Amino acid sequence: MPKQLPLKTIVADDHRLFRQGLISLMNARPDLVTVIGEAEHGAEAIALCQRLQPDLVMMDVLMPQMDGLQAAKTILETCPGTAIIMLTSSEADEHLDLALRMGVAGYLQKSLDASELFDLVIGVTHGEVAVTHATASRVMKNMATSRNRATDQMDQITTRELEVLKLAASGESNPQIAIRLQISINTVKAHVKSILEKLNLENRTQLAAYATRKGLLTQEDEAEDYPIG
Repeated sequence: MPKQLPLKTIVADDHRLFRQGLISLMNARPDLVTVIGEAEHGAEAIALCQRLQPDLVMMDVLMPQMDGLQAAKTILETCPGTAIIMLTSSEADEHLDLALRMGVAGYLQKSLDASELFDLVIGVTHGEVAVTHATASRVMKNMATSRNRATDQMDQITTRELEVLKLAASGESNPQIAIRLQISINTVKAHVKSILEKLNLENRTQLAAYATRKGLLTQEDEAEDYPIG
Protein backbone atom coordinates (compact mmCIF):
# COMPACT_ATOMS: atom_id res chain seq x y z
CA MET A 1 0.00 0.00 0.00
CA PRO A 2 1.43 3.43 -0.94
CA LYS A 3 2.58 5.58 1.96
CA GLN A 4 0.43 8.59 2.78
CA LEU A 5 1.92 11.96 1.88
CA PRO A 6 3.60 13.99 3.14
CA LEU A 7 6.19 11.55 4.48
CA LYS A 8 7.28 12.13 8.07
CA THR A 9 11.04 12.28 7.57
CA ILE A 10 14.22 12.22 9.65
CA VAL A 11 17.54 13.40 8.20
CA ALA A 12 20.69 11.87 9.68
CA ASP A 13 24.13 13.15 8.69
CA ASP A 14 27.15 14.18 10.75
CA HIS A 15 27.98 17.09 8.43
CA ARG A 16 25.80 19.93 9.65
CA LEU A 17 26.06 21.97 6.47
CA PHE A 18 24.90 19.08 4.27
CA ARG A 19 22.21 18.05 6.77
CA GLN A 20 20.74 21.53 7.01
CA GLY A 21 20.99 21.97 3.24
CA LEU A 22 19.07 18.74 2.67
CA ILE A 23 16.43 19.77 5.20
CA SER A 24 16.01 23.13 3.45
CA LEU A 25 15.69 21.33 0.13
CA MET A 26 13.06 18.96 1.47
CA ASN A 27 11.16 21.80 3.13
CA ALA A 28 10.64 23.13 -0.40
CA ARG A 29 8.40 20.12 -1.05
CA PRO A 30 5.87 20.15 1.84
CA ASP A 31 3.50 18.15 -0.36
CA LEU A 32 5.99 15.28 -0.34
CA VAL A 33 7.90 15.35 2.96
CA THR A 34 7.71 16.85 6.43
CA VAL A 35 11.02 16.83 8.29
CA ILE A 36 10.27 15.89 11.91
CA GLY A 37 13.80 15.41 13.22
CA GLU A 38 17.53 15.42 12.50
CA ALA A 39 20.42 13.35 13.84
CA GLU A 40 24.21 13.65 13.84
CA HIS A 41 25.01 9.94 14.14
CA GLY A 42 23.46 6.50 13.97
CA ALA A 43 22.61 6.08 17.63
CA GLU A 44 20.73 9.37 17.65
CA ALA A 45 18.87 8.35 14.49
CA ILE A 46 17.77 5.09 16.13
CA ALA A 47 16.47 6.91 19.20
CA LEU A 48 14.54 9.40 17.07
CA CYS A 49 13.01 6.65 14.94
CA GLN A 50 11.88 4.65 17.93
CA ARG A 51 10.32 7.75 19.46
CA LEU A 52 8.82 9.40 16.37
CA GLN A 53 8.14 6.39 14.07
CA PRO A 54 8.88 8.27 10.81
CA ASP A 55 7.84 7.12 7.35
CA LEU A 56 11.28 7.84 5.92
CA VAL A 57 14.87 8.27 7.06
CA MET A 58 17.45 9.92 4.81
CA MET A 59 20.73 8.74 6.34
CA ASP A 60 24.42 9.10 5.60
CA VAL A 61 26.36 5.84 5.28
CA LEU A 62 29.49 6.97 7.14
CA MET A 63 28.98 8.68 10.50
CA PRO A 64 30.87 8.73 13.81
CA GLN A 65 29.87 6.76 16.94
CA MET A 66 27.58 4.51 14.89
CA ASP A 67 27.55 4.47 11.10
CA GLY A 68 24.45 4.52 8.93
CA LEU A 69 24.50 0.84 8.01
CA GLN A 70 24.61 -0.26 11.66
CA ALA A 71 21.81 2.17 12.47
CA ALA A 72 19.76 1.04 9.46
CA LYS A 73 19.88 -2.58 10.62
CA THR A 74 18.43 -1.66 14.02
CA ILE A 75 15.84 0.72 12.59
CA LEU A 76 14.59 -1.87 10.09
CA GLU A 77 14.25 -4.39 12.91
CA THR A 78 12.52 -2.11 15.42
CA CYS A 79 10.59 0.27 13.15
CA PRO A 80 9.20 -1.93 10.34
CA GLY A 81 7.07 0.91 8.98
CA THR A 82 10.09 3.11 8.32
CA ALA A 83 11.77 3.22 4.91
CA ILE A 84 15.46 4.13 4.77
CA ILE A 85 17.34 5.81 1.94
CA MET A 86 21.10 5.73 2.40
CA LEU A 87 23.08 8.74 1.21
CA THR A 88 26.77 8.54 0.35
CA SER A 89 29.63 10.32 -1.33
CA SER A 90 31.46 6.99 -1.63
CA GLU A 91 31.22 4.52 -4.50
CA ALA A 92 32.39 1.54 -2.46
CA ASP A 93 30.43 -1.46 -3.73
CA GLU A 94 30.64 -3.27 -0.40
CA HIS A 95 28.46 -0.58 1.17
CA LEU A 96 25.97 -0.70 -1.69
CA ASP A 97 25.66 -4.49 -1.66
CA LEU A 98 25.32 -4.67 2.12
CA ALA A 99 22.71 -1.92 2.23
CA LEU A 100 20.52 -3.49 -0.44
CA ARG A 101 20.80 -6.96 1.12
CA MET A 102 19.75 -5.39 4.41
CA GLY A 103 16.53 -4.16 2.83
CA VAL A 104 16.94 -0.39 2.63
CA ALA A 105 14.56 1.49 0.34
CA GLY A 106 17.28 3.29 -1.56
CA TYR A 107 20.97 4.05 -1.98
CA LEU A 108 21.81 7.45 -3.49
CA GLN A 109 24.84 9.59 -4.18
CA LYS A 110 24.90 12.96 -2.41
CA SER A 111 25.69 14.61 -5.74
CA LEU A 112 22.25 13.61 -7.05
CA ASP A 113 20.16 16.28 -8.76
CA ALA A 114 17.30 17.57 -6.56
CA SER A 115 14.57 16.83 -9.09
CA GLU A 116 15.77 13.24 -9.48
CA LEU A 117 15.91 12.87 -5.70
CA PHE A 118 12.26 13.84 -5.35
CA ASP A 119 11.24 11.53 -8.19
CA LEU A 120 12.98 8.62 -6.48
CA VAL A 121 11.40 9.48 -3.11
CA ILE A 122 7.98 9.41 -4.77
CA GLY A 123 8.87 5.97 -6.11
CA VAL A 124 9.61 4.77 -2.57
CA THR A 125 6.05 5.65 -1.55
CA HIS A 126 4.91 3.02 -4.07
CA GLY A 127 7.35 0.36 -2.88
CA GLU A 128 10.06 1.03 -5.46
CA VAL A 129 13.76 0.96 -4.60
CA ALA A 130 15.39 4.38 -4.93
CA VAL A 131 18.52 3.84 -7.02
CA THR A 132 19.78 5.73 -10.03
CA HIS A 133 20.32 4.02 -13.39
CA ALA A 134 24.07 4.08 -12.77
CA THR A 135 23.67 2.35 -9.39
CA ALA A 136 21.28 -0.22 -10.87
CA SER A 137 23.92 -1.00 -13.50
CA ARG A 138 26.50 -1.50 -10.75
CA VAL A 139 24.16 -3.88 -8.94
CA MET A 140 23.62 -5.95 -12.09
CA LYS A 141 27.36 -6.00 -12.76
CA ASN A 142 28.04 -7.17 -9.20
CA MET A 143 25.44 -9.94 -9.55
CA ALA A 144 27.06 -11.12 -12.78
CA THR A 145 30.48 -11.06 -11.11
CA SER A 146 29.13 -13.13 -8.21
CA ARG A 147 27.70 -15.72 -10.60
CA ASN A 148 31.00 -15.93 -12.45
CA ARG A 149 32.86 -16.27 -9.16
CA ALA A 150 30.60 -19.17 -8.15
CA THR A 151 31.32 -20.89 -11.47
CA ASP A 152 35.04 -20.37 -10.96
CA GLN A 153 34.77 -21.94 -7.50
CA MET A 154 33.22 -25.13 -8.93
CA ASP A 155 36.00 -25.25 -11.52
CA GLN A 156 38.45 -25.62 -8.62
CA ILE A 157 36.75 -28.79 -7.37
CA THR A 158 38.59 -31.96 -8.46
CA THR A 159 36.83 -35.13 -9.67
CA ARG A 160 37.49 -36.88 -6.34
CA GLU A 161 36.34 -33.84 -4.36
CA LEU A 162 33.13 -33.80 -6.38
CA GLU A 163 32.48 -37.41 -5.37
CA VAL A 164 33.09 -36.54 -1.72
CA LEU A 165 30.96 -33.40 -2.04
CA LYS A 166 27.93 -35.33 -3.32
CA LEU A 167 28.19 -38.01 -0.63
CA ALA A 168 28.77 -35.51 2.19
CA ALA A 169 25.93 -33.29 1.00
CA SER A 170 23.59 -36.29 0.84
CA GLY A 171 24.21 -36.98 4.52
CA GLU A 172 26.88 -39.66 4.59
CA SER A 173 29.40 -39.52 7.43
CA ASN A 174 33.16 -39.52 6.99
CA PRO A 175 33.46 -43.30 7.76
CA GLN A 176 30.65 -44.06 5.31
CA ILE A 177 32.33 -41.99 2.60
CA ALA A 178 35.67 -43.68 3.30
CA ILE A 179 34.10 -47.11 2.80
CA ARG A 180 32.22 -46.06 -0.34
CA LEU A 181 35.30 -44.57 -1.99
CA GLN A 182 37.83 -46.98 -0.41
CA ILE A 183 39.96 -44.20 1.04
CA SER A 184 41.03 -43.37 4.59
CA ILE A 185 38.93 -41.28 6.95
CA ASN A 186 41.74 -38.73 7.18
CA THR A 187 41.68 -38.39 3.40
CA VAL A 188 37.92 -37.80 3.54
CA LYS A 189 38.40 -35.13 6.19
CA ALA A 190 41.05 -33.43 4.04
CA HIS A 191 38.76 -33.48 1.02
CA VAL A 192 35.81 -32.06 2.97
CA LYS A 193 37.99 -29.31 4.44
CA SER A 194 39.31 -28.42 0.97
CA ILE A 195 35.78 -28.38 -0.53
CA LEU A 196 34.42 -26.05 2.15
CA GLU A 197 37.36 -23.68 1.73
CA LYS A 198 37.10 -23.60 -2.06
CA LEU A 199 33.35 -22.93 -1.96
CA ASN A 200 33.54 -20.47 0.98
CA LEU A 201 31.16 -22.63 3.05
CA GLU A 202 31.26 -23.30 6.80
CA ASN A 203 29.56 -26.66 7.38
CA ARG A 204 27.71 -29.58 5.79
CA THR A 205 24.34 -27.90 6.09
CA GLN A 206 25.58 -25.12 3.81
CA LEU A 207 27.25 -27.73 1.60
CA ALA A 208 23.94 -29.60 1.23
CA ALA A 209 22.13 -26.38 0.32
CA TYR A 210 24.84 -25.52 -2.20
CA ALA A 211 24.71 -28.98 -3.79
CA THR A 212 20.92 -28.83 -4.04
CA ARG A 213 21.04 -25.35 -5.58
CA LYS A 214 23.59 -26.55 -8.14
CA GLY A 215 21.56 -29.67 -8.97
CA LEU A 216 24.33 -32.00 -7.77
CA LEU A 217 22.00 -34.26 -5.75
CA THR A 218 19.39 -36.68 -7.06
CA GLN A 219 15.81 -36.57 -5.79
CA GLU A 220 16.52 -39.65 -3.66
CA ASP A 221 19.35 -37.96 -1.82
CA GLU A 222 18.45 -36.82 1.67
CA ALA A 223 20.69 -34.06 2.97
CA GLU A 224 21.30 -33.88 6.71
CA ASP A 225 23.71 -31.91 8.86
CA TYR A 226 26.54 -34.14 10.04
CA PRO A 227 29.49 -32.83 12.08
CA ILE A 228 32.83 -32.91 10.38
CA GLY A 229 34.53 -35.54 12.53
